[in-house]
Amino acid sequence: MHRYMRAIGFSKLTDRKDLQKLVTDVVVEGTERCYTSNGEQTLLAEFCKDFAVSTRNGMQASIGIAVCGEFDNDDKFTYDYYFPYLKGTGISSEEDVSVERHAAQESYAGVCDDVRIGVSLIFYLQNMIPYVKAKNLGLLPIRGTTLTLSALSISGTIMMPINKSEKDLIKNKRVSMNRTQLINAARKGDEEAIESLTLDDMDTYTTISKKIQKEDLFSLVDTYFMPYGVECDHYSILGEIVDSTLIKNHLTEEEIYLMTISCNDLFFDLCINKEDIFGEPCAGRRFKGTIWMQGHINFPD
Repeated sequence: MHRYMRAIGFSKLTDRKDLQKLVTDVVVEGTERCYTSNGEQTLLAEFCKDFAVSTRNGMQASIGIAVCGEFDNDDKFTYDYYFPYLKGTGISSEEDVSVERHAAQESYAGVCDDVRIGVSLIFYLQNMIPYVKAKNLGLLPIRGTTLTLSALSISGTIMMPINKSEKDLIKNKRVSMNRTQLINAARKGDEEAIESLTLDDMDTYTTISKKIQKEDLFSLVDTYFMPYGVECDHYSILGEIVDSTLIKNHLTEEEIYLMTISCNDLFFDLCINKEDIFGEPCAGRRFKGTIWMQGHINFPD
C-alpha cells in the first residue's frame, strides 16, 4: 500500500482486494488517458482519475490516483504501479530540469537546481508520458520548459508566524535578492561572490549560535527546506501558508487541507489529510512537516 494514499483521502484503505478494485476503477473510468510507444513492441499507458478538484486563482488543482503500465500485442493491459498525486497550480520554477529513470520501473525523477532552495531539488515526475514521447522523438533537451511543484504530506504541524514589520519584509526581500545574485555569480566561478557568501554564512552561524541560547529556534528560523530520510524526493519543510482550502474526497468523504506554501521564496501546493495535521491552517501561519515532492514539467506548445 502506498504510504501517501492517506494524504488524498484514502486513510481507511487497507485491504488488497479494495485496492485492486480501486485501481481497476481508475483504469476503466479514468478522467485522463495518455499513451506512447517505448520504442519496442509495447505501448506505455497512464490512467489518471481525480477524486477532488479545487479552483485556485483561476486554475484547477486536483488530487487523484495515476495507474501506469503497458499494453502488449494482444491489447492486454498490465499495470506496473500506481501513485497518488496532487496536480498543483502556478509556476514554481523556470530553471532547467534534468530527468532520470528509476531503476526498478518505468517511472522518473526530475532534478532542478533552483538557487532559492540551496540544494538540488529532486522530485517525482508526474507527467512521464509526454517526457518519454519527447525522448523517443529525439526532441530533448527542450528549451522554455517550466515546472509546477506539488507535495503530499502525512504529518504536519501549524505554527504561528514570526512578527515582522513592513520594514523587515522590505529588508528580507532585498537580502534575498542580493543573495540570489551572489549565488548566480558564484555558480559562474566568481571568486569574490564565493568569498562573500562564505563570510555571510559564517556571520549567520555566529549570530544564531548566540541567540539560540536565549530564544526559541523557530522564532529565529522563518522557513527551511531540507532533505529528509533516505529517499531523495522527501523533504522536511517549514513554510508560510499563502492560502488554505478544505476539500473533500468525493469517494471516501474524507476531508483534506489543500494549501499553497511559500518556502524559501518557492511556491507550491500541498495537501494533507485533516486527521494528520495538528492545528488549523490559515493564511499567514506556518506549516512544518515532512513532504513527498512531485513535479509536472510544462512543455511549451
